[in-house]
Amino acid sequence: MNVRIETKSAVTVAEMARMCGLSRARFYQLKGTVFPEPTRNAETGRPFYTEDQQRVCLDVRRRNCGINGQPVLFYTKGSHPASSVTRLKKSNSKQPKHTALVEAVRSLGLASTTATQIDVALKALYPDGANDIDQGEVIRAVFVHLQRQNSTDKHG
Repeated sequence: MNVRIETKSAVTVAEMARMCGLSRARFYQLKGTVFPEPTRNAETGRPFYTEDQQRVCLDVRRRNCGINGQPVLFYTKGSHPASSVTRLKKSNSKQPKHTALVEAVRSLGLASTTATQIDVALKALYPDGANDIDQGEVIRAVFVHLQRQNSTDKHG
């Protein structure tokens, strides 16, 4: 897959980072060692990359070899190594379930509602799952269910 990126007569550092498929922060980290330093406008001091410098940066990205001669590995913007994805999945599983639903029911007046109570109510109301049901309807149904349960507990 060989994608040709068109160069311009001059681009900003941020645009050069985009052309290389890197975040601005990562590009700034690599500037001066892996990528060349930008040229600076004599009057304003603003950094920019000339057309020749753009070609060098794009070649560095394509070959995975910096201007310092050292190999460099790049991750595409938004991608994660497998270990990061695994860590993200593990950390998400520790988060409480139904956080938004708990907050919504609490804001309606059931301040002591727990995620476990929400889970039990959802299983009772929607045994096949509530994924295809409007969120507002789910909140209303869970609220009414818990409110009835609480009033029954107080009277019974």
